Amino acid sequence: MEPEKVRAPNIRDVARLAGVSYQTVSRVLNDSPNIRPSTRERVRQVIDELGYQPNQAARALVTNRSRTIGVLSGDTAHYGPTTSVHAIEVAARQSGYRVMITNTASDYDSIRSGLDFLRVQAVEAIVIIAPQVRVFDAIADIGLTIPFVTLDSTRRDTSHSMSVDQFAGGRLATRHLIDLGHREIEHIAGPRDWIEADARMRGFLHEINEAELNTRPPILGDWTADFGYHAGREMLRHPDFSAVFCANDQMALGLIHALHEGGMRVPQDVSVVGFDDIPDAAYFWPPLTTVRQDFAEIGRRSLAIILDELRGSTGASHEQIAPELVVRGSTAPA
Repeated sequence: MEPEKVRAPNIRDVARLAGVSYQTVSRVLNDSPNIRPSTRERVRQVIDELGYQPNQAARALVTNRSRTIGVLSGDTAHYGPTTSVHAIEVAARQSGYRVMITNTASDYDSIRSGLDFLRVQAVEAIVIIAPQVRVFDAIADIGLTIPFVTLDSTRRDTSHSMSVDQFAGGRLATRHLIDLGHREIEHIAGPRDWIEADARMRGFLHEINEAELNTRPPILGDWTADFGYHAGREMLRHPDFSAVFCANDQMALGLIHALHEGGMRVPQDVSVVGFDDIPDAAYFWPPLTTVRQDFAEIGRRSLAIILDELRGSTGASHEQIAPELVVRGSTAPA
């Protein structure tokens, strides 16, 4: 005899155990405002206890809403975007939404294709974690009409942006080196078309100019430790610097390795500052001084802005998140 199949709980099971009508359960699932908080909490508790999973397809047909948020990400293989996406997923799930993620390369066609894909999936809103300049060209070209938010630190459109103040972060890193007495400071920047890289570089140049120091042309990198290593090898051919600000922690890691190979000590001979404060930064040797940005908070606030707009409200904050300088062992007085 075949074992009896266990029936999955349905909406009427939830209603019976919660002591309400199934229409009330439906209203709770659809975030109706006309539900008493105590009733909403009781229904949610029963849903969790039963493990009830609403039929999303059926709900979409009835409500004409997919309850899905799209995320366009430039590269979720990196710590920062991965952390932000995870925070978005958690916050979306707590608010009754699902998340659909598509990764894209940095070229215009790939970005445009990713946005078109998410629109076809009938997502209700899009969070764009792909901070290249051409993203905004694609948004303008397709005439995006659903709510969206971008990680645009330039603040060109404050109603659709949420970001860490990258310019301030570049200033923090550079000012730290200047305050330590360094006067010949190099900058290994990120790729040319990345908004964040440009903002950090502008922060660096601002502080250098304010201190009336010799301006060295930034070295344009690609975010990788490999680039930081090879840049360091080239810099060692003319070691006329005492400090380096790297636009991210991975390039700082490669640079420190190259400096050690070339016989230069960090921080005794050269001070190094990174950017991001990845979890490994505290375990570099020496531990890396860096600029911390709260990627999880970026994700949470981005989703808050989206949900706010979907609910017809304007209360969510678009204020930039302040970065934080984390001083460790890779920097010292000149």
